[in-house]
Amino acid sequence: MDYIRLTSIEDPHFTAMHKMMSSIFPAEEVLAFELWKEPIEDPDIHVYVAMNDGKVVGATEYRYYPELRVAMTDFTIIGVMGLGVGRFLYVQRSRDLLRLQWESGTESIGMFAEIYRPQSVSSFKFGNVLSMHPAVRREVLSHIGYQKLDLTYVHPSWDHEGKAVTELDLGFLPSDDALSALPAALISTFLKQYYSALPSKPKEWLEMIAKLDEQSEIDLLPL
Repeated sequence: MDYIRLTSIEDPHFTAMHKMMSSIFPAEEVLAFELWKEPIEDPDIHVYVAMNDGKVVGATEYRYYPELRVAMTDFTIIGVMGLGVGRFLYVQRSRDLLRLQWESGTESIGMFAEIYRPQSVSSFKFGNVLSMHPAVRREVLSHIGYQKLDLTYVHPSWDHEGKAVTELDLGFLPSDDALSALPAALISTFLKQYYSALPSKPKEWLEMIAKLDEQSEIDLLPL
């Protein structure tokens, strides 16, 4: 497999990736095709596809915030089972994140990810790929080392309608297994920066941020 970065919506591989994403994730979690133009050209947003025999079989997006010393996995998509796509994306992303740390002269304390709660998802039809089922993905992320932050999490919908998406936990993969909590200010700062691209924020999100700004730290709990 090849690990190829996408930097333009004009790239035919992007069309294939967006189609795959739209077939797997709920509509409120998918940014419209044309709205990808600026984000995908941002050098700090890393969108890669896994290519096998000329076809897009998986994809991942991530970013690294050197000033906060944290990364964020926006999504990981396994489009075809039985090829080792998940492991391939995990290894390639990890190598690239190490490169970003080295180039910035920083050492990451860990990586955020939004993780579906299977019991809260109204539809279990996350595409036709069993490995993308929320229960499977959650257990894989737990196996990798992700934990969940002890807060009632909500995020603005990516369809720009300002709806509150509530079916997820905010997860964190600590670089040090001994880490048991994160500063609330770090989480708040990260979320404000991460969702700065979305102009419409639901009141539930604003209330969550306000609550974070009043706390000192948030515990990490098992998934």
